[in-house]
Amino acid sequence: MYAAMLNKKLVLAVEEADQVLSRQKALNCEKYRCPQCRKRVILVISESKIAFFKHLAHYEGLGEKDEHHLSKMLLKSAFTAVGFDAQVEVQLAQGRLRSDVLVSNKLAIEVQCAPLSKQEFAHRHHLYQELGVFDLWIVGKRHYLGKKLKQTQLIFFRNNQHWGEYYLEVDPVKGHLRLKYNIVQAPAGRQLVYQVRTFSLDEQGVIDLWKFRPKLRSVKFDPHQQLLHLKKQISQKSKYGLKVAEALYVQRLQLTDLPLEILATGRRPGEEDKVLSFLKAKEKANHCD
Repeated sequence: MYAAMLNKKLVLAVEEADQVLSRQKALNCEKYRCPQCRKRVILVISESKIAFFKHLAHYEGLGEKDEHHLSKMLLKSAFTAVGFDAQVEVQLAQGRLRSDVLVSNKLAIEVQCAPLSKQEFAHRHHLYQELGVFDLWIVGKRHYLGKKLKQTQLIFFRNNQHWGEYYLEVDPVKGHLRLKYNIVQAPAGRQLVYQVRTFSLDEQGVIDLWKFRPKLRSVKFDPHQQLLHLKKQISQKSKYGLKVAEALYVQRLQLTDLPLEILATGRRPGEEDKVLSFLKAKEKANHCD
């Protein structure tokens, strides 16, 4: 679709794209409509700078490639509107690294919608460190954080003094950035507790995100609920349950022998399980005796 309605006038995609690329306006700051059905459409500018309009509804089930491209363009638009000379697909480190959105010479954004191995992440992260560029990872729907931690999500966590452990998600269809912060993992198991704040994926949203200074809630866990969880894992003979059962057996202990205080305090995402850590330390102390 090479034309759309804007304020009751027909506009061409190529002309609207020229205004975006020349920074006269932000990408999709206008509400375009289909000339035929009058439903919302968005302006898409491909990496080869071909411009066209596409029904927004088409993106409701968009694949990872489209999700990635749309997210990049919206992020670039937002940071450009703030005043940064943001660019997409910038070659760095003599061609060994390509930044999704290079906001400045100190900040790069990586939008991760597809699977990513630890090895590939480590390679890209190390190159950014060598360049002195902070790499901020924002994930698509495949990697959205739920109530239980997945091992594949650990590489995307970051930490700062204002948000604690945090995780950033992008939803290009709704035009949202979601910050999940003050993230704490349960003493035993994969359960996560966190706070959430949503920002618009535009100039004001980026400003609000950078200025966000929330009050971090104190997180405590019910030790009796944690014991019930451990009991369930052992009875179901899960991989984790078998590890705990074996460690208890070696120490000739029961679940009820575990100190309740270790089951009341959470840990950083991915940090060693409080129960297994306690049992390992106890075994080491016994060997020293």
